[in-house]
Parts: sequence; C-alpha cells; structure tokens
Amino acid sequence: MSLWLDLLGATIRTVDTKTWGATRVAEAGLEHPETVIFLHGIGGHLEAYAKNVVALADRFHTVAYDYIGHGLSAKPVIDYSPLVLVQHLAELMDALGLERAHLCGESLGGWTSGLFAVHHPGRVGRLILNTAAGLPIVTEQGRRDIAELIALSAKAATQGPPTYASILARMQWLFHPDNHAMISEELVDTRLRFYSQAAMRDVAPRVLAMIAMHDDYLIPLEDIRAETLFLWTEDNPVHDVATARAGAARVPGARLYVMQAASAHWPQYEAPQEFNDVVGRFLASGAV
Repeated sequence: MSLWLDLLGATIRTVDTKTWGATRVAEAGLEHPETVIFLHGIGGHLEAYAKNVVALADRFHTVAYDYIGHGLSAKPVIDYSPLVLVQHLAELMDALGLERAHLCGESLGGWTSGLFAVHHPGRVGRLILNTAAGLPIVTEQGRRDIAELIALSAKAATQGPPTYASILARMQWLFHPDNHAMISEELVDTRLRFYSQAAMRDVAPRVLAMIAMHDDYLIPLEDIRAETLFLWTEDNPVHDVATARAGAARVPGARLYVMQAASAHWPQYEAPQEFNDVVGRFLASGAV
C-alpha cells in the first residue's frame, strides 16, 4: 500500500516553532481531547508512522512530525543532541497549543521522549519507549552493535551523496528479514529525496554524530514519573530485550511488552495491527 493511502485522512502541514523554525507535522483525530505524539528515529521522518497516525485517530488526536534536521523540517547547522530535540518538542507542543500529551518514541524518538519526560514531567501523560535508545546497554552483543553502528555512521557521513542502494541497505537494517518485502520503492525514494536536499550536506553529519553521544545523554530512568511502557522486539538491534528489561526495572511501575509478530527496529510499521492494538490499549487505560 502507498504511504499516502496509509496517511489518507491525515492533515500534513508546517508549523512554525519559536526557536527552531518550520516543523512538518501529520495529524488526525483533532476532535479527541487526548493527544499522542509519535517521534521517529535518527535520520527518520514522520512517514515512519504512516500506519499509525490515522489508525489510532479513532481514539486520539495523533501527531507525527519531522525533527529539525530531518525530513522537510528546518535544517539549522547546529550541534545536535537529544536535548536539542527535547527543546524542539516543547516548542512544537506550544505551537500546537498542547500543554500535555502522551509520547510514543522509537529509537532516537524514545531517547528524546524519555529525556522530555524527565525535564517536563507535567507535560507528559503516558510514555511509550518503542525500541528506544538512551538506555544503558547491558549485553556484550549490544555493546558490539553500537560500536559498529557508530563506525558505520561515521563512514556514511563521509561517503558522499546517498544512493538508492545505500538507503535500501539502511532500511533493511531497520526491518526484520521476514519483512524486507515491505520496503517499497516509494519508501526508499521518499527517504532518498529527503537525504538529497542540499542542506543535508552540512546537517546530516551533525545529526549522525548523536549516535556517538549515546552514553553521554542516557535517560535518568529512575526520574521518570509518567506511566511507562517499554515496547520491544526480539530482534531489535543494539538495545536487546535484556537491555529493555533492565531499563524497565529502573522506572517505577514500568511494564515491558515484547511484540509477538516478526519485527525488528520499526514494529510500528512492520506489525502495525499488533502495535496499534497495544499502544491504543495502553494509552487509553494503562493496560497491557
């Protein structure tokens, strides 16, 4: 199915934030009082939630957006860090008139969401850390994985313009091998178009540099006060289930759910029905 058929019914628009400039958002379900904001991974864009924004809009006001330095949002040449993205999220919520929202973040999105929940506890309803970064890695395999990812990202930053083949390889890393057929030409071409913007030449290396900052910006898990769900997969790279379990044990009252369907780093796209069921139930009632 086309990304735009998945997003049919959502409004795509640009919102101006006070400090960070234009931010592209997709939203649906404006009639609902409770909002959930979806946050994508590093180098990603709001289309990562193409299968969730409309599907969950029967119960919630749903918002997905491109971070600054990503997608079609503004691309300031700055030193990026997860705390910069925390500030961006706060300003986006202000621009949307949202005092409080549920957060559901994948990878860098989970990292940013967890830090936001610590820095702005009054603005977070329930929190879902979906295959999140920013957790202390507890296994040797996970440590090897992140060292390899840091090396690959540094190499990618100096390799020159992205190509269809390089984007496809990155997408295959995100998806479970059983789901590679879900990586459509449209999805790869969409990401390639974003990566090929002239501004990305200066911004992309600065964005990718956040991976090497991982241990400098760990989420202070014990300080999270929001009701929290760790939503994980058996095949998530770098941050494996053991790391998620150890992280959940440090957040008061947190729960861990491991996806049953085959999925790796993008469960919201790879297994949307199960993902939407679990997320909708947790955000509505706290039940898992």
